[in-house]
Amino acid sequence: MSAITLPARPEALEFDPAQGALIVVDMQNAYASQGGYLDLAGFDVSATRPVIEQIRRAVTAARAAGMPIVWFQNGWDENYVEAGGPGSPNWHKSNALKTMRQRPELQGKLLAKGGWDYQLVDELVPEPQDIVLPKPRYSGFFNTPLDSILRSRGIRHLAFTGIATNVCVESTLRDGFFLEYFGVVLEDATHQAGPPFAQKAALFNIETFFGWVSDVATFCDALTPAAVARIA
Repeated sequence: MSAITLPARPEALEFDPAQGALIVVDMQNAYASQGGYLDLAGFDVSATRPVIEQIRRAVTAARAAGMPIVWFQNGWDENYVEAGGPGSPNWHKSNALKTMRQRPELQGKLLAKGGWDYQLVDELVPEPQDIVLPKPRYSGFFNTPLDSILRSRGIRHLAFTGIATNVCVESTLRDGFFLEYFGVVLEDATHQAGPPFAQKAALFNIETFFGWVSDVATFCDALTPAAVARIA
């Protein structure tokens, strides 16, 4: 398959879709639904509906072009052993764990594997050929097989979508940068945890220091020739 050119900031990227992957970060009820962890922790999730639709568009375009899709789900076992105890910084900084300590009735519900909070939102459904990975920390590279899966397929270019731009998306893209992956964020398919300036700051960091920034319409347009070639 021939390479495509993806317009982006600060410059365009050229890659073969078969050597790229679309990364969907933590599109779970916890992060995108009313009554989920972020909502209960006091973060505004009211603007996530358009993000879900944009991710759906990006997923459809990637599948048509033969680009692998990786779905992440952030969370832990129902007893939160994987989250770490008081000796772990995660125990102190995770807003989900702090919320449950403040509201004991939520214990075992927030980001617990198998629960509603942990599940992907109904509008986004992985297909059998997709890769679905659990992750215990912000970065999708930490204590997961992501790096080995990507390297075994010759994948070097990663397009990022999901929540939260300034936390798990940025953390995963940064780790990928250190591992020699080219990371591009589709900005209108992401959403921040916190005020709007957190989104702007994350995108500034990525565009300036760690990767590239594009959008869903540009991504879909760039993949169209590859999708047409697969049909032909």
